[in-house]
Amino acid sequence: MRFVKMIRPSNVRLNKLRLNSLRLKILLAYVAGTMLSITLLVVVAVVTLQGPVLDRMDLAGLAEDMAAKIRFDGHGAPVGFDTDEDNLAWIYDSLQRETAYRILDQNGNVALVSGAGESFWPTDGPFPPLARGRFDFKHDGLAMYGSTARFEHGGKTWYLQVAVSTRLMSLLHRVALPLVVTGITVFSLVLLVAFGSCAYVTLRYTLKPLRDVSDSAAAISPRSMHARLATEAVPAEIAPLVDSFNRVLERLERGYRVQQEFLGNAAHELKTPLALIRAQIELKEDSEKDRAVLLGDVEYMTRQVQQLLLLAEASEAHNYNFATVHVQEIALEVASYLKRVAETADVRLTVSAVGDVKWKADRGALFTLLKNLLENAIQHAPAETSVSVEIQNNAITVRDLGPGIDVAQIPFMFERFWRAAHRRDRGAGLGLAICQEIALAHGWRLTVERAEPGLRFQLLS
Repeated sequence: MRFVKMIRPSNVRLNKLRLNSLRLKILLAYVAGTMLSITLLVVVAVVTLQGPVLDRMDLAGLAEDMAAKIRFDGHGAPVGFDTDEDNLAWIYDSLQRETAYRILDQNGNVALVSGAGESFWPTDGPFPPLARGRFDFKHDGLAMYGSTARFEHGGKTWYLQVAVSTRLMSLLHRVALPLVVTGITVFSLVLLVAFGSCAYVTLRYTLKPLRDVSDSAAAISPRSMHARLATEAVPAEIAPLVDSFNRVLERLERGYRVQQEFLGNAAHELKTPLALIRAQIELKEDSEKDRAVLLGDVEYMTRQVQQLLLLAEASEAHNYNFATVHVQEIALEVASYLKRVAETADVRLTVSAVGDVKWKADRGALFTLLKNLLENAIQHAPAETSVSVEIQNNAITVRDLGPGIDVAQIPFMFERFWRAAHRRDRGAGLGLAICQEIALAHGWRLTVERAEPGLRFQLLS
C-alpha cells in the first residue's frame, strides 16, 4: 500500500547533525589533547636523552646515591661502599677507562680512589673543585662528565667525586631511548583507552537528561500542551534554556486555549440566531423557490457551525471518555444512520468484519469519525456503486469507487476547509480534519491512498 511519504532529512543533513554533536566534540577535544600531550612528551624525552643535560643530572644523582652508601672504618676513614644489589661501585672497577670515583677530605686530600687510580684525574689547573656541582675534564683524549657530592661523617666534611665518559653516557641513553619510547607508547595507549572510556561513559550519563528533555519536548502536542519539561536532572548550563522553553509553552498554551474557546463560543453563539432565522424563513409567505434558496443557505451555515463545534471538541483531550467498544457494532450504527443519505445518492453501504473486533476508544468520537469518512465516500461515489467498510483487528478500511483525486492533492485532504471536486453537497471542508483530530487523540494513524478506482481510507490502531 502506498501511503503519503513524510519528508525526511537527507543524509548530508544527518551527517551535519552528527558532526554538531556536543558529545562528539568533547571526545574529539579529549583525543586531540591527549595526542598533543603524548607528542610533546615524546619530543621532550628525545631531546633530553640526546642532550647533555640529562647526562649531568644522572651523574649528579649517582654521586648523591653513592655518597649515602660509603662505609667507614673504626677511625672514621672511608674504606668502600655497602655491598647491596643497588650499589654500582663495581662498574668503576670493571670500566676503569670509562668511569672513576674518589673520596676527598675537606682539605682536598684523597682518602679513597677507584681502580682507575689517581692518574685518572687531572692535576693541572684549579682542580679538584671542592664544591657540590658538576664539572668537565678530559682523560686520554676522552671527554668526561664529573660531579661532586658533599656529605658529613664523624663531624668531618667529605667529598665524593664521580666521573663517566661522554661516550658511555651516550651509549646508555641510546639503549634507554627505545625503552623510554616503548614505555611512553604503552602509557599513552593505556591513558587513551582508560580515560577515553571514562570520558565516554561520563558524557553518556551527563547528556542523558538532555536526551530525556528532547524526548519530552517531542511528545508535546496540541492535546498535551499542559506538559512541561523537567529541570531537576538537567545540567545547570542547560537549565535556563529549558526554563525559557517552558515559558514559551505557557504562552502557546494560553493562546491555544483562547483560540479553542473562541471557536467553541462562536459556534454556540451562532447556533441560536441561525435557528431563529430558519424559523422566520419557514413562516414567511414567499415563493417556494425563494424559501428553498434561503433555507439552503441557512442549512449550509448551520452545517459549518456544527462542524466547527465538533472540531473544537475533537481538539480537547478532556472531552474523550475511553472504554472498550465493539467496532462492528458502531460501524453498523453509522451505516444505519446514513442509510437515507446513501439511498438518495443511489449508493450501497456494506460492512464486513473479521470476528468481534474490540478497540479502546471513545464511542461517540469513533462514531463521528466513521460517519465523516462514510459521508465523504458517499459524496464522491458514483450512482449504483458501493462504499465498503472492512474491519480487522488493527485496521478499519473505508473505500469508494469514485473518480478519486490527484496524488498531489492527497497531502491536503486532512487540512481544514479544504474541499475536493466531485462532491454532491456544499460541505464545510472540516469533516476529514475532524477525523484526523480524533485519530490523533486516540493514538491512531489515518491514511489515504488511491485505490484505482476511488480512494481507500485506512485507520490503524
